[in-house]
Amino acid sequence: METKDAVKALSALAHETRLKAYRQLVQAGSAGLQAGQLADTLEMPPSSLSFHLKELMNADLLESKQEGRYVIYSIKFPSMSALLDFLTENCCAGDRC
Repeated sequence: METKDAVKALSALAHETRLKAYRQLVQAGSAGLQAGQLADTLEMPPSSLSFHLKELMNADLLESKQEGRYVIYSIKFPSMSALLDFLTENCCAGDRC
């Protein structure tokens, strides 16, 4: 992962609502959640959540798919792993953590 991509991802996660949404989607696993379910869980209007999900999508942290009339959002686990790898790349001065 390039530094600019890590900054973009971390910037997207550096907001309370987006971090809560991201953590809910991590818990949901690869099946993801319908946008309405996520809005209900976070107790926020779907229109407000839509803005935050767009920011996470722009940072390449989420993906979405249309299922009938519902939009399902899920974590892009390879992107999450790449960010974690970037953050721990030179961890602990070479010592095992």
